[in-house]
Amino acid sequence: MAELEALKAALPEITAAGARLVVISPQIQRTAREPDDQVPLPLDHLHDRGNEIAKRYGLAFTLPEDLRGVYRSFGLDLAKAHGDDTWTLPMPARFVIDAGGVIRSADVDPDYTRRTEPAETVAVLKTLQKS
Repeated sequence: MAELEALKAALPEITAAGARLVVISPQIQRTAREPDDQVPLPLDHLHDRGNEIAKRYGLAFTLPEDLRGVYRSFGLDLAKAHGDDTWTLPMPARFVIDAGGVIRSADVDPDYTRRTEPAETVAVLKTLQKS
């Protein structure tokens, strides 16, 4: 939840820099571990069915069968949450792309527990505003 709060706090600075926050995710519904009262952030959410886009960029992996059982034991049914039976997950990634479609900054980590701090994204945007 701390990640969500940090992103929520950074959103005004992101939009003030003239940027839009877009999330690309295979998820189509909440999982059992997400609170029902969680208010979605005001951002664009694009659905990547089966992680096809993530796969094209080498950012998706398929969970082995033994891990699927572990996920299910925690109430995480990816097939249900994603609306398909691929059992793939995207790596957390953050890209800053300029209006011309050029990637100006990228951060990807195969460890889902490590994510780019929103303040780092704001710093990149501020640097781009100066150039």
